[in-house]
Amino acid sequence: MARNVTYSVVPRKNLNDKEAAPKFYARAKATGDIDLREMSERIQQSCTVTKADVHAVLVALEDVIINALKSGEIVRLGDLGTFQIGISSKGAVTAKDYNSSLIKSAHINFRPGVALAGLLTSLTFAKLKTDDDEEETEEGGQEEGGEDLTA
Repeated sequence: MARNVTYSVVPRKNLNDKEAAPKFYARAKATGDIDLREMSERIQQSCTVTKADVHAVLVALEDVIINALKSGEIVRLGDLGTFQIGISSKGAVTAKDYNSSLIKSAHINFRPGVALAGLLTSLTFAKLKTDDDEEETEEGGQEEGGEDLTA
């Protein structure tokens, strides 16, 4: 079974030059999603733990991560990566003038670990076929089917 990251091609305008013609860029397209039940099933198949036990651990992991982030802790999940709270704020002229009302929002930073970062170097890509591709093929422009590119 081929494992490719699929992409479509989309036009994007140049925000710095609104008169310029748009250029075309790749946009990754998901091929589906996986929920906790499916993850539990897949993990069960590769170890001796039951699906119910795996599911319980994953649900508990979610709770532990949320509580740790609320407490300001960095959550380290081994080679998978780390989660940490980040904030966006307005500036103050001096540190003495700064107070929490200047904080605009919070977000979650994720930094991939060795395992996830490593997968990015070995991805292959396949273009999703569109009606525009068929028109170009008929005109002799592009080959039929997706083209495989290596990162």
